[in-house]
Amino acid sequence: MSKLSTSSEPIDHLQKRVDKFIGNDASIGLVLFVSAAMALITANSSWGAEWYHHFWEKEITISLDDWSFSMNLHHLINDGLMAIFFFMVGLEIKREFLIGSLNTWKKASLPIGAAIGGMLAPALIFLLYTSGEAQNGWGIPMATDIAFTLGLINLVRNRIARSLKIFVTSLAVVDDIGAVLVIAFFYTSNLDLQQLYYAAGVLAFLLIANRLGVRSVLFYTTFGIVGIWSAFFYAGIHPTIAGILLAFTIPARTKITRRNFIHYARKFFNAYDRTKSLDERHNTSKEDRLLEKMEHLGDEARAPLQKIESGLHHFVYFVIMPIFAFANAGVEISGDFISLIGSGIGLGIIFGLVFGKMIGISLFSKLMLVLGIADMPTGANWRQIIGVSFLAGIGFTMSLFISELAFENDLQITQAKMAVLVASALASIIGLGILATGPKEEAS
Repeated sequence: MSKLSTSSEPIDHLQKRVDKFIGNDASIGLVLFVSAAMALITANSSWGAEWYHHFWEKEITISLDDWSFSMNLHHLINDGLMAIFFFMVGLEIKREFLIGSLNTWKKASLPIGAAIGGMLAPALIFLLYTSGEAQNGWGIPMATDIAFTLGLINLVRNRIARSLKIFVTSLAVVDDIGAVLVIAFFYTSNLDLQQLYYAAGVLAFLLIANRLGVRSVLFYTTFGIVGIWSAFFYAGIHPTIAGILLAFTIPARTKITRRNFIHYARKFFNAYDRTKSLDERHNTSKEDRLLEKMEHLGDEARAPLQKIESGLHHFVYFVIMPIFAFANAGVEISGDFISLIGSGIGLGIIFGLVFGKMIGISLFSKLMLVLGIADMPTGANWRQIIGVSFLAGIGFTMSLFISELAFENDLQITQAKMAVLVASALASIIGLGILATGPKEEAS
């Protein structure tokens, strides 16, 4: 049987290489690492330091008659673009609770318990090393950067059980929920209740629209930005939380059933197969109408939640997060490097992320297993659990993000960011070292 002939335009060869690169989990970690490294190099160079530190302070202003909105680039990235990141996080959380690894207590109990331990232990360790105003940063070492962690796990995937990747993903989802709650309740300014009532009204409206069957992405996006994000911004709650709440209003069910999709897909395909074509590369008007119907049918067979999540994935991980990393990782490394990471804030973050995560995740996992509440991931062992627990100490994106919210003092922010970068590097090296030296036969 001869193979079907496919288009092979010059652009297709480049597209295949790009698709292969962005389809690899490890590529996300690589891009983030390069972005952070470029930020550090630029911020500490004689040719780029001044430009780097002043560029993010440029004001962006939108005016319409008597109304105007102004925000500098740094805040636009952290408050605006990162709201899209949190929106996707919210979609992932909703999907996992509906149809994923958190949709039953039996499946969810171990990652939930491990995540709680992985948040409590780092926060407690941080508090032991700090006092006074510095203790505001207790939420910094609680976070796990899922993109970096899964990217590194992909490098040693032949030495760990496949179920462990699901465990870490689920753990990170619960960790994200914890981080969002921490930001919402502990890192907010004075609240404007009137704006919150307005946001609640818009949220209720979108939930009703969901129940009525509204599936337009543009509809939810418009009301999400104009209603929820802007209300949270003016209310004093970090507007990225709006992204999470908006995600829960997105419909998660398909419009038609799988059986109906198969029935109509066959009907349209058979009708298309019976048409008389002009040639192999041009459609008749009848063929074009049938293709439109197939396209519409495929659209109705996909849930808006999964459609948006899939569409946003590459944009978030290869555009938004690298921009965030480049804008936030550029801390100035001076001769006081040791004193920066050796401060109470620095040591609290480093020991919290590197060892607190491992202790909390491993200890709570053991407790859940001993009590019979959960089962060990299929094919996994304690060496692998400890290895991925160290990798969960890669705080990076979320930890850098919370550093900006926790402190107002520039020195404390620098201490926190530097410690996050050092801790993430150490956690990566230790975690990979433990997993990479494990026997291949342990993987399933």
